[in-house]
Amino acid sequence: MRICLFNPGIRNSNGEPSENLGDLIIQEAVDREISSLFQGCELSSISTHTYPTKDQIEAACNSDLILVGGTNLLGSKMREYVQWKISLRQKIKLRKCVLLGVGWRNYEQDPDLYTNVSLKAVLSGKHLHSVRDTYTKTKLNNAGFSNIINTGCPTMWPFIKFNSDDVPKRRSEYALLMLTDYSTNPKADKKLIELALANYKKVFVWSQGKDDMRYVISLMADSDFPLPVVVQGAFHRISSPSDFTDSPLIILDHSISIFQAFLTSKIDFDYIGTRLHGGVKCLLSGRRSLILEIDNRAREIAQDTGLPTTDRENFDYMHQWINEEFTTNIKINPEPISQWKTQLKQLVS
Repeated sequence: MRICLFNPGIRNSNGEPSENLGDLIIQEAVDREISSLFQGCELSSISTHTYPTKDQIEAACNSDLILVGGTNLLGSKMREYVQWKISLRQKIKLRKCVLLGVGWRNYEQDPDLYTNVSLKAVLSGKHLHSVRDTYTKTKLNNAGFSNIINTGCPTMWPFIKFNSDDVPKRRSEYALLMLTDYSTNPKADKKLIELALANYKKVFVWSQGKDDMRYVISLMADSDFPLPVVVQGAFHRISSPSDFTDSPLIILDHSISIFQAFLTSKIDFDYIGTRLHGGVKCLLSGRRSLILEIDNRAREIAQDTGLPTTDRENFDYMHQWINEEFTTNIKINPEPISQWKTQLKQLVS
């Protein structure tokens, strides 16, 4: 079984990892599902961040299945905003891509003519396509696709077995914050840091995006916040907050391994921040989490699943969430996921 994956987790044809580490969280989930469905398959990957080479397109055409793995690659003006780097000529040649948890880039009007033509060229008309939320499904329905099902984001599929008792109901001692380099709001983001410092013994900040740390440090320089300590590659030797200096503000380096080490440490923390996939990963590790909405992604997924979210400027709600008992209730409908998987299992039966 030869499978080609359009993969947001790699940023170029050399296979270098995406600088947005949220893409790596998506890739981890996509790889998990492919491995469970197609054991021993021959898997090749093409970056969604750069245009494919001629040889990559030829290899994809010769694959038994082409999957498009997650993230917000679609939009209403795909010639103007090219999230998925692939030309119309290449789309026409492929013709059989199958979506896996893909989303729509923003709240927009219905797709324009170019988008309709290009999507109908590249997407399979024989398979069900998995999208991450109702909004994306509606947009594709409006573009003339009837073979669309809302499975939610594959990063959240493990929540099928979710038990609300797996996540604490009351505030932890420490907080983990994440902010977003491409969606800045200095006034609101400073207020978030102030809120966290006022309510937690120590505040950690992880840099999911390549410029998140630079943005956070710029906020510190323009305020009366305590001097932060930046932690880089030695985090695997740290198991508790007492291993850090006395600074109440710790910035964790732009590293997926540091984030994974933090999640598996004995540090008792709540997550609050604007990074969606970092927040989902915290929830999956059993951490109390609140994702702040900066665009359609978290808002739409929350409406479908009960993912804990609020507007990034709703500080009354944040204060209430921090200081009062809160039960996390996430519901994932397993039937669309099973339906999407079943059609692909038939390819190897």
